[in-house]
Amino acid sequence: MNKTGRHSQRFLWVSLAASALLMVLLIQFGAPSRISAQGPTPTPTDRLWLAFSAARSAIEEKFNEDLTIVQRWTFEEMEFVNGIDSCVSEVAQTRPLYFGWRFVITSLTGNRYEGRTSFDATIVTACDEVTVNAPAAAAPGAVDPNLPAPVAGSGATGGFEIGGHVLELNAGTVNAMRRSGMTWVKKQLRYSLGQDPGSAAGLIQQARANNFKILLGIVGEPSQLAPNFDSYIQSYAQFVAGVARLGADAIEVWNEPNIDREWPAGQINGANYTRLLAAAFNAIKTANPNTMVISGAPAPTGFFGAAGCTAQGCNDDVFMQQMAQAGAAQYMDCVGLHYNEGIIAPSRSGGDPRGNYPTYYFGSMLARGFNPFNKPVCWTELGYLSGEGFSTPIPAGFAWANNTTVAQQAAWLAEAASLSAQSGRVRLMIIWNVDFPFFTATDPMGGYAMIRPGGGCPACDTVGRVMGR
Repeated sequence: MNKTGRHSQRFLWVSLAASALLMVLLIQFGAPSRISAQGPTPTPTDRLWLAFSAARSAIEEKFNEDLTIVQRWTFEEMEFVNGIDSCVSEVAQTRPLYFGWRFVITSLTGNRYEGRTSFDATIVTACDEVTVNAPAAAAPGAVDPNLPAPVAGSGATGGFEIGGHVLELNAGTVNAMRRSGMTWVKKQLRYSLGQDPGSAAGLIQQARANNFKILLGIVGEPSQLAPNFDSYIQSYAQFVAGVARLGADAIEVWNEPNIDREWPAGQINGANYTRLLAAAFNAIKTANPNTMVISGAPAPTGFFGAAGCTAQGCNDDVFMQQMAQAGAAQYMDCVGLHYNEGIIAPSRSGGDPRGNYPTYYFGSMLARGFNPFNKPVCWTELGYLSGEGFSTPIPAGFAWANNTTVAQQAAWLAEAASLSAQSGRVRLMIIWNVDFPFFTATDPMGGYAMIRPGGGCPACDTVGRVMGR
């Protein structure tokens, strides 16, 4: 059983007069977990509150007890090893849901009940009885006791800055970046066991020669990580330490570790990733305290549905919740975040024809990364896809971007930069991308590029104006 979050609340009645009753809600978190500040708000839009309400309703119906006011309720994120219905003796068909919320409710009469739900509250079970004792509240800042103490470093100091992910730093790309007000360049480096940190030296030197700070996204090999997890972590940590020693201004620790394209299937969990992050953070800060450490941005996705996680991956919000509960906040200067599937202006919070899933919207995506950690966000990949100017149609998997124009791309990138700067929550925004020309039937990365077919760069001017150029 994997418990990654727990809280509690108490509700008491107080009689004020014979003719009236006043209900006083006393919220007691005891010793809250690291994410208690982001706990549920009892409103119709809070996902956890909706899940609690669904579980409570199912219990009320099954046991015929009014639970409108209760003594106490607790919740935890839980792995249902034998399925969500394993706590029910008679069930017509066991539903294949293995991750979700577990609620334990104590009524005013002292009866205790257990309810379980999927993360989106669409699958609900009222258990026959409480399967285990209700958990005590976690100690303040409770983390994995096996993780090392964090090493001190300078952190994500300074004001908002902007940069771009580039294919190459040629004269055209450098000029486009300067027009845009960029001071950072991002490159990604694939690490393999035995690789010398010197392989990053040329990238760092080239950035310096063009007066850019450099963010290196350092991604390992999932096939090497899987069989020797602990030893691989140490090798990876030694490598990123060597890169920091060479003068890297920032290092993003891995990339999209919540999906099996980048992390071994069956081992995908925010707590597992935090073990790598902790080792890398301490190694980097020991080698160069001024190198900013950015957590590996998860892939924004709801692919894993109500379960939240499967062997193949986790929804990004669930993954970051797992990280937060494991103590990841103390091993990062900045939260790595991606936003790359927008088709409306970043200032809008509704109206996307695909629906209201949070990864579609700039604002909810920013909150999705900031809230679990209360740390500055670094957009390590933010871009808008437009197929305008390319002869190859946008691939079917990206058809949602069919109607996005280059003018919209330029306007939205500038607006995202402005909103990021004004939010007070964003340290760095890396635009994906500046100069990638490739646009194929399966991968339209060139459609994200600021430099468009023919060499024009409308986004350079719109972003540059926002950045004071």
